[in-house]
Amino acid sequence: MKKKPVTDQASLLRKQRAPLVTPTDLDARATRDVAGAMNAILADVFALYLKTKNFHWHMSGPHFRDYHLMLDEQGDQLFAMTDPIAERVRKLGGTTLRSIGHIARLQRVDDNDAEYVEPADMLAELREDNLALAARLREAHEVCDKRRDIATASLIENWIDETERRTWFLFETARRSDSTGH
Repeated sequence: MKKKPVTDQASLLRKQRAPLVTPTDLDARATRDVAGAMNAILADVFALYLKTKNFHWHMSGPHFRDYHLMLDEQGDQLFAMTDPIAERVRKLGGTTLRSIGHIARLQRVDDNDAEYVEPADMLAELREDNLALAARLREAHEVCDKRRDIATASLIENWIDETERRTWFLFETARRSDSTGH
């Protein structure tokens, strides 16, 4: 039986312990603050993505097709945010989420594990979650402004617009035909 040289094992251990260093012109406080804000956003986006897909999978009723397709589209949009958020954190020299448990510790979006949820309640819950996400994105934008991170702030502006669009669609879809909107 051949033994691996000790130097190979020691080299491997050094590589595993090497910090993930990414050069940036932002100072350490900016990296810490922006990465912290964006990791919380990332956890919320993953949680909202899964809730949206949960409701998509469990949709029922006379408007099934329309709601099912809308939630599928919204889920795709949320999932498309995840990689750019995580990569932005890494570009700044931060580290990002590593597990479902990490997401659970940071998420501020409540899970919904109910056996059955009425379609109107699904739409209302997702509308409120998207409203809250927009507010949190604005808070993260303020952190970016304070730390002079223009690139992350620019991405956030687009995500706010997408989130407001999801909120609008959820609101209008759930509005009753006899409603005045007040």
